[in-house]
Amino acid sequence: MAFDPFLEEKPRPKPAAHELGQDLSTLSVDELEERIALLEREIARLAEAKAKKEASRTAASAFFKA
Repeated sequence: MAFDPFLEEKPRPKPAAHELGQDLSTLSVDELEERIALLEREIARLAEAKAKKEASRTAASAFFKA
């Protein structure tokens, strides 16, 4: 196939999610910023779930000690 300078390049498809350990060299600065924001939201979600579980454990522990 010959090189066609007028043929528009198709944009790279974005991966659906971030994979731990994936190659980051192909990502743009904007894509890296998006991944950082995504991971920060996920960390906040995990911290909230952890806090809820710790509160449940504390409540159960207090109930069964009484």
